[in-house]
Amino acid sequence: MCGIIACRTTRSAVDYLRVGLRRLEYRGYDSVGVALQTASGEIVRLRTTGRVGALEG
Repeated sequence: MCGIIACRTTRSAVDYLRVGLRRLEYRGYDSVGVALQTASGEIVRLRTTGRVGALEG
């Protein structure tokens, strides 16, 4: 199983997504990832095996 959260906004979505991912973290997942579209339209992916905190480093 997986948990998915999405956000569409003109402001920074990072804080919104971080909170949502932390709420899903209790399910015991062993990896986490985020895909964001930059202002220039590029898609940037951040992912890791580990907890949400590993993305924040």
